[in-house]
Amino acid sequence: MEHEIRDALEQAYTGEAKAALRLKVFADVAEKEGYPQIAKLFRVISFSEEIHGARALRVLRETRGTEENLQSSFESEETVARVAYEEFLRKATDLGEKGAALHFSQSRDVEEGHAKLYKNALTDMMSERETAYHVCTVCGYVSDGVLPDECPVCGVTRDKFVSF
Repeated sequence: MEHEIRDALEQAYTGEAKAALRLKVFADVAEKEGYPQIAKLFRVISFSEEIHGARALRVLRETRGTEENLQSSFESEETVARVAYEEFLRKATDLGEKGAALHFSQSRDVEEGHAKLYKNALTDMMSERETAYHVCTVCGYVSDGVLPDECPVCGVTRDKFVSF
């Protein structure tokens, strides 16, 4: 694939992924403000943007078999935690941006947890182990199997978790 086309597809994927998330957040705001139809519109367009992003990934041939997808996800989470969030945290701390520093610190810790979950899934792949996952809606921490009484990253109570 030509470099220019690959670059354009990567930009399209990034833009669509960002739009999908942004619109989900906008939907939550509209719902809380009492605009259910607007919330629905944001969710519908978010879903459409996800389709665009998934198509770009397929054209880029970025999806592979499950084992390869787990391995690349593991590597990505480790890099994000060790490199990106460490740098973001350093900058925020140096500039005295306490709110941003807390966000980056907690996100780094959660990303490290994601890497461990992927690594465990790679190990457990052949045994087809089934588990429940519990996600903190404040910081994104993921618990494997046990719903904690409180989030080990941000400290909120178990009622702030969503179970899968």
